[in-house]
Amino acid sequence: MNAISIFLLLAVLIPVFISLMFIPYWTRKTESFGVTIPEEVYYQPELKEMRKKYTLFTGILSIFIIILFLLAGVYFGSNENTFSIFISVLITIYLIGSFLVYLKFHQAMKKLKDKEKWSGEKSQQIFVNTQFRKQKLTYSNLWFIFSFIIAFATIIITFQSYQQIPEQIPMQYNFEGEVTNWAEKSYRTVLIMPIMQLYLTLLFLFINSMIGRAKQQINAENPEESMRKNVIFRRRWSLYIIMTGTALTLMFSFIQLSFIYPVNQQLLTIVPLVFSLAVTAGAIALTITTGQGGSRVKTGTGGDGNVIDRDDDRYWKLGQFYVNKNDPALFLEKRFGIGWTINFARPLAWIIFLVIILLAVGIPLLLGA
Repeated sequence: MNAISIFLLLAVLIPVFISLMFIPYWTRKTESFGVTIPEEVYYQPELKEMRKKYTLFTGILSIFIIILFLLAGVYFGSNENTFSIFISVLITIYLIGSFLVYLKFHQAMKKLKDKEKWSGEKSQQIFVNTQFRKQKLTYSNLWFIFSFIIAFATIIITFQSYQQIPEQIPMQYNFEGEVTNWAEKSYRTVLIMPIMQLYLTLLFLFINSMIGRAKQQINAENPEESMRKNVIFRRRWSLYIIMTGTALTLMFSFIQLSFIYPVNQQLLTIVPLVFSLAVTAGAIALTITTGQGGSRVKTGTGGDGNVIDRDDDRYWKLGQFYVNKNDPALFLEKRFGIGWTINFARPLAWIIFLVIILLAVGIPLLLGA
């Protein structure tokens, strides 16, 4: 593995680690470590200290993982398979470690809430705006037409140039740009990329639709302000999804065309890494400027402090997994982090989730077999 490849991998990992370190600052001010709180207590010294400590602990964990990553590059860089396995283990350790850090603060937050009796001091309300769905919450799904055009154009070019494709198709490259896995040419194998393009375009189209249909979540302390922020939040992520989906489709076309036309093999390794870096940087920039539910969008004043959102902590297992069979919503905003999650009590949500995963895994396996 060369220095450029290690640098590009670090360029992807470090921003991700930094963004995860500061999750408590990105989430809504009415939620702290997966626990519902009144917005005004968000700035209390004790909660500020908890956020700082969480950032410190996850930061130490991140530095530890980066050091191990660099050592792996030195000792295992020449062995691609060993290095890949080691990196997978490191990422697993990081995910488990960061979740354990989160649980420590989640439990501390629950104890603090019980001690201060925040849930019983004010009137709890649910605010539903009947005009919310009438707003333009996402950009049109028609924008995905460009991705479909790119995918079908790739299919047409592939069929027209089928005879030019070599009998052995490169399926995997190492970080030096060398081919590590080949497949026999057939209509089935040459269509892996185009079919994945269609699948991913449909997936991004679904996500864009889900953003518009996800459960309405408006702060009862300042409903009008909260609604405006939430609309901005959804529209920004909708634009990001559309742009990312289109760029991903173009990247897959570039890889597919490398089967037909001569392309620098090392470029085939660098382009996906650069794409990953750009997507990660865009997501982080959007997170910093927007926050969860638009919490970091500056559009007006704060709440009046007379009421708080209804306390539904009992439906959030460990503060992250929503389980409420009485709620018809399939999708809703995360409690801790940026984005959306599913209602784990709804079978349809599970079916959708599993179908997405099975198709992502099954398409390459079936076509590459």
